[in-house]
Amino acid sequence: VQLQASGGGLVQAGGSLRLSCAASGRTFSRHAMGWFRRAPGKEREFVSFIDWTGTSTYYADSVKGRFTISRDNAKNTVYLQMNSLKPEDTAVYYCAAHDTYSGSVSARDYDYWGQGTQVTVSS
Repeated sequence: VQLQASGGGLVQAGGSLRLSCAASGRTFSRHAMGWFRRAPGKEREFVSFIDWTGTSTYYADSVKGRFTISRDNAKNTVYLQMNSLKPEDTAVYYCAAHDTYSGSVSARDYDYWGQGTQVTVSS
């Protein structure tokens, strides 16, 4: 599985962005998908995951209620809708695929990674 993240950019605090992660390969629907981020000078952190059917999702406390993860298996794409953005959301965002039904909050469990897309939120 190859992953290509897009949709990042510069937005003012309170604004919204939608990230997309397009996957190649016929097995996308058999992978749970996750989003992680790395802010400057910080460790990579978990943001959200979605199971391979799209029925189960999980969020980090820091984004709960503001971000929504979804997927379209027909388009081999997972999305991260980000609303009410804050300057502390500034980071490079990565999508990742986990070769099993359910996602994980641990980056080490993911088998494939996209290249990252920069999100910058100005105050």
